[in-house]
Amino acid sequence: MDIPSPDFSELPGGDEGQARDAVKEVMNWYNTQILAQRRSPVPDEARLADLTGARQEAAADLQALDDAGPEETSRIAALYAARLKALREKGSDAAS
Repeated sequence: MDIPSPDFSELPGGDEGQARDAVKEVMNWYNTQILAQRRSPVPDEARLADLTGARQEAAADLQALDDAGPEETSRIAALYAARLKALREKGSDAAS
């Protein structure tokens, strides 16, 4: 007998929680890349600046979720879910 997965979509804060998780995962990806650049024998300063700027943008979006309405929360969740997917695909391309 299959037990259905719980559906929390109707609970308040579901979108906000998903948005926060997505933004935090993207920030973690940036943190990992920044650390790798800083540890590199010859860091790529332009890439480091891009990564740092992107991480700052993500931090601002994470903070914006505190006052965001449902539409803005959904927009941020979708943006960061797509960004995370793209970053992960980019990472797997680099590994191959």
